[in-house]
Amino acid sequence: MAKKESDFFTKVYDLVKQVPYGRVTSYGAIARYLGTARSARTVGWAMNNVVDREDVPAHRVVNRVGLLTGKHHFGGTNLMQQLLENEGLVIVDDQIQDFKKHYWDPMKELDHDV
Repeated sequence: MAKKESDFFTKVYDLVKQVPYGRVTSYGAIARYLGTARSARTVGWAMNNVVDREDVPAHRVVNRVGLLTGKHHFGGTNLMQQLLENEGLVIVDDQIQDFKKHYWDPMKELDHDV
């Protein structure tokens, strides 16, 4: 992995660690917070590489409408859904119900001097 990409991935992981229990954020929200609004897909790549790290709650990162688009990276199981349900979220057909209530926007919640 290139140094620049590695640094970006580290920033993504550091931000994801701040997503509160019972809340979710999106790939695009992370990219915007990091000043790279058009790199949501790269955030997705970062999340694909971290699902085995327990210190980064990758299950709390979903797409912009609350779909569990990364769930296949959790060992082909329903682990992502189970983890979110354990935190009190309701999932129907791979989509978080009442998504806006659970959505955490780092631009609104954190100081964004990255």
